[in-house]
Amino acid sequence: MAIVVTVCCMVFVMVLGLDLPPRVYGEQQVPCIFIFGDSLADNGNNNGLVTKAKANYQPYGIDFPTGATGRFSNGRNTIDIIAEFLGFNDSIKPFAIANGRDILEGVNYASGAAGIREETGQQQGDRISMDRQLQNHQTIVSRIANMLGNDSATKSYLAKCIYLVGMGNNDYVNNYYMPKFYTTSLQYTPEQFAIVLIQQFSLQLRTLYRLGARKVALNGLGLLGCTPKELATYGTNGSSCVQFINDEVQFFNDKLRLLVDELNSNLTNANFIYVNVSGILSTDPALAGNSVHQLHLVSTSFISFTHDFFCFALLLMSLLI
Repeated sequence: MAIVVTVCCMVFVMVLGLDLPPRVYGEQQVPCIFIFGDSLADNGNNNGLVTKAKANYQPYGIDFPTGATGRFSNGRNTIDIIAEFLGFNDSIKPFAIANGRDILEGVNYASGAAGIREETGQQQGDRISMDRQLQNHQTIVSRIANMLGNDSATKSYLAKCIYLVGMGNNDYVNNYYMPKFYTTSLQYTPEQFAIVLIQQFSLQLRTLYRLGARKVALNGLGLLGCTPKELATYGTNGSSCVQFINDEVQFFNDKLRLLVDELNSNLTNANFIYVNVSGILSTDPALAGNSVHQLHLVSTSFISFTHDFFCFALLLMSLLI
């Protein structure tokens, strides 16, 4: 059975929004963290791209020590908190500027507006799709191998790292639910589209495995029907969210859980976990509203989510066993 991260939500609710002081740094729990994702994790990779999907200007970063960095938030993002929780003194560098021995602590490949499918987000301009993020990771793995001296040491090192993967949201909000720009909603029913996405995602995750990943956390899709973009586009008929969207993206989440089981069963020493993002958010409507506002709105919204998904960080410990 897939390990499904849905617990610890009471801890999450208790700490959400509190002005917690920085934790006392201890020993790093893992040697490195590699991040694949979209605007929820991007910390600067889109800065140099020709795209509307960038956040290196105010009001983004108004609560970040160095100002606007490319994070799609006013302060730290989820990845910053996870890195801190796992004992890292600094944030994981974006691929765009990662160099030297910094890469031994991991690299953030995430790109705003990016998706599983290559065309996803193209109406925004350039973005780094999951396939291209994997190509960038292959480059980094080669550099690490040169530093460590041999393939055996590299494989052993990479197997100890944690890989955070959050992909698929944009394949809906910046693809399937934008018929003006994309034909996917005409080609596929919601369930068929989920199948197509999971098939491609499966190949991508197997590529990640071949590049040395063994401890992988996969984010399910969030409550996309609660994002301001979808609320404005479809309306709610008096409800708080666009329910049919929340229902349809569950096809993807259900199939992702099954994929986690399959990968763990068929790949030697693989340890994939499924993070039930929509389950975490749906525990409290107010919580969902606070956490979902910044989902892939790219340049139209900013909100601090310094402590969002705190329970996700706690439950990454299951990958350390």
